Amino acid sequence: MVDDQPPLPPTLADVAELAGVSRQTVSNAINSPALLRPETLARVQHAIEALGYAPNRAARHLRTGSSRLIGLRMSPAQEFTADATMDRFVHALVEASREAGYHVLLFSGGPVVAGERPDLLAGYDALLRSTAVDAFIVTDTYLGNPQASWLAERRAPFVAFGRPWDDETSGHPWVDVDGAAGTRLATEHLLERGHQRIAWLGWREDSRLGEDRRAGWEQAMAARGLATDGLAVRVEDTLDAGWTASAALLDTAAPTAFVCASDTLAIGVLHTLVARGLRAGPDVGVVGFDDSQVAQVVPPGLTSVRPPLEQVAVELVRALRRLLAHEPHQAEGVLLTPTLAVRGSTARG
Repeated sequence: MVDDQPPLPPTLADVAELAGVSRQTVSNAINSPALLRPETLARVQHAIEALGYAPNRAARHLRTGSSRLIGLRMSPAQEFTADATMDRFVHALVEASREAGYHVLLFSGGPVVAGERPDLLAGYDALLRSTAVDAFIVTDTYLGNPQASWLAERRAPFVAFGRPWDDETSGHPWVDVDGAAGTRLATEHLLERGHQRIAWLGWREDSRLGEDRRAGWEQAMAARGLATDGLAVRVEDTLDAGWTASAALLDTAAPTAFVCASDTLAIGVLHTLVARGLRAGPDVGVVGFDDSQVAQVVPPGLTSVRPPLEQVAVELVRALRRLLAHEPHQAEGVLLTPTLAVRGSTARG
């Protein structure tokens, strides 16, 4: 009978036997190599490499009090949107953490019950009590979100991807993307292509992130002395909302271009243009925000503001390491400037 069981991973005892040393010597080679003679250390390291031995993470946690794990809460995916920003961010964070000697532990917010508000703190308490992670990265910092204040009250180490919108006195480290700079760049791009009646499709007024992005459009229009009356609409972040709102704006305000708070809304505009026999780019310019995978493949290619998520991840891990080392951090946080990925939806002629 063939044994299909996979071989057991090598143990510390296996390394000690191959190297001809005690298990304590192997432990010293891993945790306190300065205690060993160079030739002994080299012999142990050769045995570790030959066997493919990896120290047990749980044992290291018990010994050092550090798990080298960073907790990150994953929110449920939003249906009927083009938002895949979190996927790109998580990948960048995993890479940045790995290079710093950390790993990312993803956890959910628990089941979402229809008609009820999700428990935004679900998962944090259990991980905090079990000391399973060294620190957290908080990604939802919008108005009213309790995560940051809850963690701060419990003196749990954390850094935030996003400004502390509702608490300017907050002292925790944060990294964010300058949304206003991004939409200002998008609007100036359309202005350079001859557009003057540029509409804005944004989110509800209580979205500080959405209002930050709207500010860039307003600043660019004001700098050219252009009116914005009747050219702005606030809607939910769904494809249907972008479709309906852009159709209404075309009827009432006749804009020649749109700047949108998200790629989702911009895709809605593209649907409207197709339904009316208009071409994105030559007839009506369209710019989104987030540079999603959809923006890169939808015809004719959606021009979109691209957040520097890879740099965000690097800065977050850098802030986290300073925090865990009890070093001072930047009280004002780190604000990064996005770029513009130009595609066919803003091409003229």
